[in-house]
Amino acid sequence: MRVSDKNKLEKIIIVGDRVLIKPKSSREQTKSGLYLPPGVQEKEKVQEGYIMKVGPGYPIPADYGFDEEPWEQGEEEAVRYIPLQAKEGDLAIYLQRDAIEINYLGEKYFIVPQSAVLMLVREEDL
Repeated sequence: MRVSDKNKLEKIIIVGDRVLIKPKSSREQTKSGLYLPPGVQEKEKVQEGYIMKVGPGYPIPADYGFDEEPWEQGEEEAVRYIPLQAKEGDLAIYLQRDAIEINYLGEKYFIVPQSAVLMLVREEDL
C-alpha cells in the first residue's frame, strides 16, 4: 500500500484523551515587516494547529452490579469512554508546554492532551 496524503495517518491510533495536531504554518514576518528566524514562533506559550486525529476519550469504570464481584463475571466488558469535544478538522489553540512534538513521515505533529486545548474553532461546512 502506497503512502499518500489521504492515508498516511490511518495507522496512527491516538490513546485516551489526546489529540494529534498539525501546527498551522506560522508567519515568518511580523506586522511591522520584520522577518523572524525559524523557531521564534515555536517558543510562544500558545500555539494553533489543525486536529488530525482524536483519541477515544476519557475511560469510565465498568458498571458492576452490587451482587456480583468483578472477577465472577463471565465475559469481559468493552471499555467505555466519555468522548472528547475536539473533532478532526477543528482549529485548536493549545498550550505549547503540554505538547509532545513528533516527526512522522517527514512532517511535524504535536500530541496534546485535551486539557491543554484552550479553544476550538469548528467550521461546520468543512
